Amino acid sequence: MEALTTASLLERWRDGDTDAFAALIQRFEEPLLRHVRVLLGPRGSCEDVVQETFLRLAKKPPAPHPDANQDPSAGHGALAAWLHRVARNLCTDEMRSTSRREQREQAVAPDEAVSGGQSSVDGADTKAAVRRGMDQLPSDQREVLVLRLLDGHSYQEIAEITGLKTGTIGWLLSTGLAALSQILAPMLGNSQPNNMPLGDVQ
Repeated sequence: MEALTTASLLERWRDGDTDAFAALIQRFEEPLLRHVRVLLGPRGSCEDVVQETFLRLAKKPPAPHPDANQDPSAGHGALAAWLHRVARNLCTDEMRSTSRREQREQAVAPDEAVSGGQSSVDGADTKAAVRRGMDQLPSDQREVLVLRLLDGHSYQEIAEITGLKTGTIGWLLSTGLAALSQILAPMLGNSQPNNMPLGDVQ
């Protein structure tokens, strides 16, 4: 399928074009997986959450943004925010369900089973170190860092996804980066974590 705006793909899907829906999945699947993995962790049912998100898009797609024809970025941002909100709500449900199950079972995984064994890394493994460092941040800081630095969402889009105020988002980004620098300093030795290309982390 030729390159189309997100709004055009959404409109085609609303008219029953399955190729358009496949193109939407291809366009949004990876960003959604990154977001969900931040919330659920590597052992969460991340792929299932993303699949359910797309099922909800398939069953009841949102109305197109009113300015989508004049501003393609508005149409893209609106659908991205909708998808991320759905995925975030599904993650919340998943975490609540997991918490209830764990309480019923009264079982807690041993520390060594979940810690992953943090070990020092050399300078050649910067991206892996950043990912491991981000795993140690509070979930709200992790979430905005991923949405802003890895997926390139604007403050307004992050606000629509998370329900946070833009000022809070800025504060979380600032404190998250500062905390990440502190975490990475001993892991990376003499390297300068503040100068790392965070936006390149996959």
